[in-house]
Amino acid sequence: MHWLNTFYSAALLLSIAQYMQQSSAQLVQIPSIKSFSRSVSNFVVDSSIQIVVDVDFAHNFTGGFPTLVGFAQTFREDLISVTGFSNISEVQTGKVSADATTSTVFLTLGPSSSSNLTLFNGKSTGEGYEFEVAQKLYTIRGVEAIGAWWGTRTFLQQVVLSIVNGSNPAMIPTGSGEDNPGWEIRGFMLDAGRHWFEIPFLADLCVYASFFKINQFHIHASDFFYDPSFLYGEDWRELYTGFRFQPSSDSPIFNLVPELNESWTQNQFSTLQTTCSNHGVTLIPEIDTPAHSLVITKWKPELMISGTPDLLNLSYPETIPTLKSIWDEILPWFTSSEISIGADEYSASLADDYITFVNEMDEYISGSSGKSIRIWGTSEPSTTESISTNVTIQHWWFPGGSIPVQLMDQGYSIINSDQVFLYLDGKFSDGGQFPWTLNITKMWSGAPDGQGWAPNIFSADDPTNNTSIENPLLRGSIMALWNDWGNNATTPLEVYYQLAQSLAVFAEKTWSGSGVRASALTQDEFQEVYPVLNAAAPGQNLNRATGLEDGSVAFSYDRISQFPLETSFESVGPPYTLSFSVKPPPTTNTSSTPLFLGLDSILFLDSLSFKDPSTNLRYPLGVDLPPDVFTSLEIHATVNYTYALLNGSTSALYWTSNLDIWGEYMQIVNMSFAAPSYIIGLDGFEGELVNVSLRLGD
Repeated sequence: MHWLNTFYSAALLLSIAQYMQQSSAQLVQIPSIKSFSRSVSNFVVDSSIQIVVDVDFAHNFTGGFPTLVGFAQTFREDLISVTGFSNISEVQTGKVSADATTSTVFLTLGPSSSSNLTLFNGKSTGEGYEFEVAQKLYTIRGVEAIGAWWGTRTFLQQVVLSIVNGSNPAMIPTGSGEDNPGWEIRGFMLDAGRHWFEIPFLADLCVYASFFKINQFHIHASDFFYDPSFLYGEDWRELYTGFRFQPSSDSPIFNLVPELNESWTQNQFSTLQTTCSNHGVTLIPEIDTPAHSLVITKWKPELMISGTPDLLNLSYPETIPTLKSIWDEILPWFTSSEISIGADEYSASLADDYITFVNEMDEYISGSSGKSIRIWGTSEPSTTESISTNVTIQHWWFPGGSIPVQLMDQGYSIINSDQVFLYLDGKFSDGGQFPWTLNITKMWSGAPDGQGWAPNIFSADDPTNNTSIENPLLRGSIMALWNDWGNNATTPLEVYYQLAQSLAVFAEKTWSGSGVRASALTQDEFQEVYPVLNAAAPGQNLNRATGLEDGSVAFSYDRISQFPLETSFESVGPPYTLSFSVKPPPTTNTSSTPLFLGLDSILFLDSLSFKDPSTNLRYPLGVDLPPDVFTSLEIHATVNYTYALLNGSTSALYWTSNLDIWGEYMQIVNMSFAAPSYIIGLDGFEGELVNVSLRLGD
C-alpha cells in the first residue's frame, strides 16, 4: 500500500472516507458500474486471498488478447501492488465451491442469460461481465476474457477505496452486479510524430489507461513541425519530421526514417504491443498520408506536389506504389484488426484524387492483411467520387470538416474525436483554444441544454448535429493530445500530467454516457474518488511516487565526500524541493558533468541546465555559478513549473522553453522536471556538495 501515503493529507483522506460512507449504497469508482445490488456482509481481502481461473476457459484466446489465465496473472501482480501483500499465492486453475473457506476470486466466462450486457446500440460486446460477491467467494463472469479483465479492474478499485475508507484489511460489500461499456471504442490518441516518446513511457500510459477501462491507444506515428516560412521556402528540408517505425537495415524503406534514435524497432514495438494487450488495450497505429507527409517527401522529393512539400502528388505514378511499399514493410508488425492512414487536410481541389487514394488503400490493406482502415474526417468536395463505407471516419471538426450525423445517414461508421470537447495540445494552446486537461465542467454540462458530454455528442450548441446513443454506426470516441510545438514543449511526464485526469474523465463518459444510467458518476463524485485511484493505479509509476508522505525527506546529506553517490530513488515527481550548496571547482572542466542524474532528468552545472534524457534537449537557467565559492540553491517543482532560489533569495528563476507557434510568434513556457534523484555527482565532478536534501510536497 505504498500509494496510500503518496499524496494525501490526513484531512483529505478523512474527507474521502466520509464521502465513501455516505455513498455506501452503491459502488463508486471510475468508470461507474452499471448496476449493483448490495447484501448485508463483506468479502474480506486479506493476505490469504487466492485467484482461481475456471479450468474450462483458462486457455481460450479471443480478440487478440491474452487468455483468462494470462489476464489473471497480471491481475495478481496488480493486487499485490494495491494491497502490499507480497505473498499472494500463484494463480490456480480449477473449480471452486460456493462454501469456500478462504477468500477467493474466481474468474470464469458465461454470464447468465438474463443479463443485458450489450452496447447502447444493442450490439454484442465481449467486454461485459457479471460479478457476484459472497463472504468468501468473489466471482467474475466475463462474456469473453476481456470482460473478466475489466471485472478485475472493478475489484481492484473497490479494494483501493475500501483501504482509504479505513478498512484494514480491505472489505468489499457482498451482493451482485453487472457491467458493460456503452460504446465499442474508448480510446486516446497521442501525437508521437512531432514529439519523440520511448517505449517504456508509452507502455506505462497503456497500463494507466487500462485501470479506467480505456481500450484503445491510437499512436499518430508520423508528422512534421509546421512553420510556413520554412515549409514553403528553400529550407523546407530543415523542418523536424518523425517516422517512428524503424524497418530492418536491408529494407528498401530504411532511409525513410529521419532519426534512427527516434524510432522503434519491430521488437521494441512488439514489446509495447504485448504490454498493452496484456492490459486489455489495443494499439491503433497511424501513418498520416497524403497530407502531413513531409517525412516522405524528404526521402523522395519527386513524390511531392511542387511548392507544397507536405502534400503527396497522388497522380505521380510512383506515389501510391511507394505508400503501399511502406505499409507492406510494417503491416506485419501490428496485431490490431484496424489501422489508420490519416488522410486529413489534403487539398480540396484534388478531391477526386484523394477519394480514389483512400479507396485504393482500403482495398489494398484489406486484401493484403485483412485489416480495415480509419481516416480523419475531412470533407472532400466531389460530385463524382465517394469514399467506401467500409472506411471508418474519425470526426474531429466541423463545419469545415465532415458532418458526422450526415455521414452516418450515408452509412459511414463514425468515431467521435471532436476538438471542442476532446482535444489537448502539449503544454500550450494557441489562443487558448484547448484546455490543459479535459474541461471537467464541460464534460459534465457542456452539451446542449446543459447536459453532459458522451460519444453521441458532437456539438456543444447545436443538438441537430448530435445523435442518439442507439445509433448503430457510432462506434465510440477517441480523445487526442497533439504535440504541435515539438519535442521542446514538454517532457514525457508533462504529457502524462495532462492526460492523467483527462483519461479518467473520458473513461467515465465513454463507458457510462451522460443521462443514461442512474449509477453514472456526478462531477462531485468523480472529483472525490479520482485522486485516490490515480495514486493507486497499479503496474506503473508515472507519478514517480516514493511511497513517502508529503513533507517527508527522501534523503539528506550534510556533506558528500565521494562521487558518485547512488540513492534509492530513480526519479521523484513533483511537488518537491531539492536543496544543496555547491562549490564548483576553480576550473570549468567539469561543468558538463552531471551534478544530479535521474531517470527523467539530469541537472548540469553548465548554465544550471536541466536535460530531458528522452529527447536529449537541454533547458538552461542561464546562471553560471562562481567557481571556488559555495552557492546555495533550492529547486522547487510542481507539475506546471520548476524554479530555483539562489543564496536565500526570494526571486524565483524559472526553467523555460521558447516555442515556435505556427511560425507566427514565439511563446515562452515553463518546464516541469522530475527530481534528478538517483545519482549525485557523477565520476569526474571535482567540486564540493554539502547540505543536500530532497523534501517531498509543496
